[in-house]
Amino acid sequence: MDWEQQYSFCFCLLFLTLLPFLTTGQTSKNFSLGSSLTALDDDSSYKESPSGDFAFGFRQIKPDGFLLAVWFNKIPERTIVWSANGANLAPKGSKIELTSDGLFQLNDPNGKEIWNAESSSIVVDHAAMLDTGNFVLANQDSVYLWESFGQPTDTILPTQTLSQPSKLVSRYTETNYSSGRFQFVLQEDGHLSLYTTKFPLDSVNFAYLTTQIFGNGFELFFNKSGSIYVRASNGSIISMVLNSSSSQDFYQRAILEHDGVFRQYLYPKGNSSSVQRWPMAWSVVSFIPSNICSIVENIGSGACGFNSYCMQDQRPSCQCPLGYTFINPDDVLKGCKQNFVSQSCDEATPETHLFGFHEMQNTNWPNSDYANFQGVTEDWCRKACLSDCFCSVAIYNGGQCWMKKTPLSNGVSDASVSGKALIKIRKDNSTLTPNGTNKKERSTLIIIGSVLLGSSGLLNFLLLGVTFLGVFHFKFKKSEVIQPFPTAGITLRSFTYEELRKATNGFEEEIGRGAFATVYKGVLLDNNKNLIAVKNLNDSVKEGDREFKAEVSAIGRTNHRNLVQLLGFCNEGKHRLVVYEFMCNGSLASFLFTNPRPNWYQRIQIALGTARGLLYLHEECSTQIIHCDIKPQNVLIDDSCVARISDFGLAKLLKTDQTRTTTAIRGTKGYVAPEWFRSMPITVKVDVYSYGILLLELISCRRSFEAEAENEDQMVLTDWTYDCFRDKKLSLMVENDDVAREDMKKVEKYVMIAIWCIQEDPSLRPTMKKVLQMLEGAIDVPIPPDPTSFMSSI
Repeated sequence: MDWEQQYSFCFCLLFLTLLPFLTTGQTSKNFSLGSSLTALDDDSSYKESPSGDFAFGFRQIKPDGFLLAVWFNKIPERTIVWSANGANLAPKGSKIELTSDGLFQLNDPNGKEIWNAESSSIVVDHAAMLDTGNFVLANQDSVYLWESFGQPTDTILPTQTLSQPSKLVSRYTETNYSSGRFQFVLQEDGHLSLYTTKFPLDSVNFAYLTTQIFGNGFELFFNKSGSIYVRASNGSIISMVLNSSSSQDFYQRAILEHDGVFRQYLYPKGNSSSVQRWPMAWSVVSFIPSNICSIVENIGSGACGFNSYCMQDQRPSCQCPLGYTFINPDDVLKGCKQNFVSQSCDEATPETHLFGFHEMQNTNWPNSDYANFQGVTEDWCRKACLSDCFCSVAIYNGGQCWMKKTPLSNGVSDASVSGKALIKIRKDNSTLTPNGTNKKERSTLIIIGSVLLGSSGLLNFLLLGVTFLGVFHFKFKKSEVIQPFPTAGITLRSFTYEELRKATNGFEEEIGRGAFATVYKGVLLDNNKNLIAVKNLNDSVKEGDREFKAEVSAIGRTNHRNLVQLLGFCNEGKHRLVVYEFMCNGSLASFLFTNPRPNWYQRIQIALGTARGLLYLHEECSTQIIHCDIKPQNVLIDDSCVARISDFGLAKLLKTDQTRTTTAIRGTKGYVAPEWFRSMPITVKVDVYSYGILLLELISCRRSFEAEAENEDQMVLTDWTYDCFRDKKLSLMVENDDVAREDMKKVEKYVMIAIWCIQEDPSLRPTMKKVLQMLEGAIDVPIPPDPTSFMSSI
């Protein structure tokens, strides 16, 4: 290398070394001394970063409440990543100003200080919104004296570092930016921990996830490639926290959300080939912990509030047991309250006959015990709880009985929880004292009787008739009282046909049609104006009252993140309809087979969600249910792109002592298991077969049968898939999907699982539990045989 080359190399090396400082020195000046912003209703009070990716200013959170914040400014969501005054919103007319003295402070319209940036005011020269999402105060040399990256709230962004000691604090709720119930702390003693707090205090309570790092000088770093890790002072990686392996074509953020889960999100920036299959929305790519419902605190409510329980899927869901309702539906972490009168402890008037139990399988509140009995039967446990006025819940498992009293804490409902919970509730579900009600009714009757006795015979007769009509009218009206929407386990609402006719505007807007039913969109005419989907069963499949009610009742008791919630039914004369919650994103069929199609990550999540829903139906709900019609049209997608199994119109219920049944062929061509056509007994394996077809469609974004396929060999998806697998040409199945082609090991694994599911011999198909374990990587996937080998052997 000659002298000129050496000089050029040294100059380039020096330039790269100084590049960060040179960039800092070029910081644009959004705020010079004396400039300000005022909180106004027109959303114009902000300053952009040079690229426009981020903005700093006021966001209106309430009609007269403004948040001083930093947000993503090029996406419709305008997602907030930092805020200054979450606990003290600024009224309209408030002003953020960089004073001539170098103070950066937020004052209300009367000049009272709401917030200020604690910096060396004497040397502050300007403030700027940077393209990294960092808002800074700097001196004349553009050295940062204060920065939002150094004062994080609940979010970190690429290039941001959290040094010891630093923490993220969750919001109170999704829309309330004051401090919440969870913290993510990088401590001086070397622990990286997720904590619950002693809410409403900010002090930590219980670490539900901890990484021991040891020593000082460590920091949490979020790099531009999507990796979030702990590194030492020399830059070496000590512990990986989250990793999305994303490109520069995505916006990124990681946030400790109000439910206590630390999640990493991506949002596509444009329409390049690497992002065209992603929805224009924030997508979760990784998160910790894997199951926050498993929190068990010594003191505290757990992942959800007191008297509630947590169910985990893609996101945790807090629910109230039967007989309890949320204290505040907009803040479910506050817990649930009892909505019936508690059992009296007066031994002179025992009320054991007024109470019964609601069973919940795989449910527990671990830290609410006050008594434990061993070597007892379930019947003994029930009677003991009924006779004990303090007992609110009994847990029975393997000959042991635990008595629990309210408030119940650390509630969880999960397949990993053994035993069952017996929730004690008043049989009439009354919110009034029964004796008080009876006294009122008796008083009314006494008054009516007195009037009758003090009148002439004819008048008595007339009054008696009027009274009879009045009582009849009262009873009739009482029977028409609308029951509330069901929460987990509560009896379904019985609709009248007229109610549903009005809700659907005369069954005007059809949103789906099949061989057995037509589905209409509707709006309930109540205070909440809930959107509903009303399925009107065709005459050809309307069964007898008893069977219809039995099936609706059994399906109504299901409660799972990956099932569409059944809200109610109508069984009036010849009219039989079922009412479901409405899913605005439609079915998987419309999501999967039209452009833009879901990306590879989303398809994986849909596959997992559908598998979890089927596992619940087959093994985890009180009555085993065979769906019988799994296909993309019957998997709906909710607002969070979560798969929700729907349409139980063909479902077959199994009794507790049944593992199989015989019935006429049900299902849809292309998804029906072969045993339907061979007069073989039907088991849950018919759903496994249909799921296998669905999984192949998710992998390839192709229908099970493509009549217009370019190659005749590709018309039948199952045959073409096995050919690709046998010939080691699986890349053909995802040839137009760059992201999937970079993940061929998982593509191959999922194809192998699908081939096991579509085996002609039902005994070779795995259960949905094993399918889910293979999908999640808990067990290995063996090499599958040719799916048609069973046919060739008979």
